[in-house]
Amino acid sequence: MSKTTTKDDILNALRQIEDPDLHKDIVSLGFVTQHTICDGAIRVTINLTTPACPVKDVMKKHAEDVLRALPGVTSVLVEMTAVVVGNQAQRNFGKDIKHILAVSSGKGGVGKSTVSVNLAVALAATGARVGLLDCDVYGPDIPMMMGLSGAPEGQAGKLQPKSRHGVKTMSIGYLLDEDKPVIWRGPMVHKLIEQFLADVEWGALDYLLVDMPPGTGDAQLSLAQIVPLSGAVLVTTPQAVSTFDVGKAISMFKQVNVDILGIVENMSGYAIEGMIEGAKQGTKVRLATGGTEAVLTTDSEGRFSTVVDVFGKGGAERLAKRHGFPLLGSVPLNPVVRVGGDAGDPVIVSSPDSLIAGRFREIAGKVAQRLAIKAHQSLPILQ
Repeated sequence: MSKTTTKDDILNALRQIEDPDLHKDIVSLGFVTQHTICDGAIRVTINLTTPACPVKDVMKKHAEDVLRALPGVTSVLVEMTAVVVGNQAQRNFGKDIKHILAVSSGKGGVGKSTVSVNLAVALAATGARVGLLDCDVYGPDIPMMMGLSGAPEGQAGKLQPKSRHGVKTMSIGYLLDEDKPVIWRGPMVHKLIEQFLADVEWGALDYLLVDMPPGTGDAQLSLAQIVPLSGAVLVTTPQAVSTFDVGKAISMFKQVNVDILGIVENMSGYAIEGMIEGAKQGTKVRLATGGTEAVLTTDSEGRFSTVVDVFGKGGAERLAKRHGFPLLGSVPLNPVVRVGGDAGDPVIVSSPDSLIAGRFREIAGKVAQRLAIKAHQSLPILQ
């Protein structure tokens, strides 16, 4: 008589799947929230710690494979869900926000706001509830990059965030005339950040990204004092002057006990793509790259691509190794980023199939992954 698969068999099979970051099987971690079998049809729900999990599809396929191998199984349905585990620290503000993280840099001009916007939109595209707070009071670029303008509406004594691309946003840029500069001292910046956290109806969020002004000034210290941050993402470019300045930001965040989730190297070379019509696969292309020559080959469609290291190479990687946190990713220069940002459609939206969009999605996944690991490690151990 052939063996019939039971619910216990399903769980035992799923114990073969290990979370690569938490180093335990998904059953022991409590990720399997539903498992049924009826007339050979298996239905399983696996609930992850973030919808942006970078190995979600791999885990789903692994689950389908081990379940189909069980005796008497006629069909398998694996549903992947996610509930973000929040920062366990107590807050006076943002109690419905699971993670507040700063996006910061040591100097201006490194594309920090571009990274903030694209990470926020990339996280929202996975199904996460995302907010983006523009604390760069001296250069509030988030409204333009998100294609939003005009004063926010007020309701029940609170400001309503303006939303686009699935992201809730708030910025001083919505409250001032476009040509009016912000000439404020530190206490006013502190008060504004406090009000944007307490007096904006953010609702329930999985992630609130805070776009900080460059440097190590009042805004960074105020945010660290007002709320326990889940972490910080630092943005730099490859050249020495940028990595030198971001080194100061690293020291500042360590002094105020904010964990650094990792570093993003923006403008990491210039992406060049082209096509030679009628060229056969393997045709050589010689490309002058400023003092050197790159030799490329075409693919089956006559296309070629490369990245030219305009600002040097490897600065962020060396910095990450020195301080013991990961390089989250490198994003090369490409005009599509500027075009999308100026038009209010981040590259994640305007060119979703581009190399740049793919890099931002990978970085967003790694950020969510790092936050999930940190949150899981801070959970109380049940005896």
